Amino acid sequence: MDYETVLLEADENMEKAVEFTVQEFNSLHTGKASPGLVENLQVNVKSYGSSMHLREIAAITTPDARTVQVQPWDKSIVQDVEKAIQTAKLGLNPTVAGTVIHIHIPELSRERRQELVRVAHTMAEEGRISVRHARREAMDALKKMQKAGEFSEDDLKRYEKDVQKDTDSHVEKIGEHLTHKENELTTL
Repeated sequence: MDYETVLLEADENMEKAVEFTVQEFNSLHTGKASPGLVENLQVNVKSYGSSMHLREIAAITTPDARTVQVQPWDKSIVQDVEKAIQTAKLGLNPTVAGTVIHIHIPELSRERRQELVRVAHTMAEEGRISVRHARREAMDALKKMQKAGEFSEDDLKRYEKDVQKDTDSHVEKIGEHLTHKENELTTL
């Protein structure tokens, strides 16, 4: 393994942490309809004998700003999907119209918005921890390589600065996404 490989792996792991954090942010209910609210719900499909993500078994759309529409591809699983949405503790009540499930998104109270901002901060901190974990792994790998004589102490310091610069960049991205999510949550 060489320096470029270590830096590339660290960058990939940091990018995955940022992407995961953004996905977590998308699952937060902002008062606006979004497929992200329900697409990762686990649906226990009795007829298939397994549990699947909602996005794998249905088309999820937002016909307007306050409604999420779910249309299962298999009409026999409509009740399974409805039950999964009801039991997901999202505070959403689906209504079934034939083979289409409508989810009306209620207006958020000020207290609920502040609670969601705190949840977003927790998610962001978990993302930052993942980025720092990737940095630690990269630094450890670089130190092992330097001890094995693959490069000098000066090179190690330079490489550590590169890893830290990459870390700072990814932590900043998480911060930007958090600021955007906060604005989305607090804007009426």
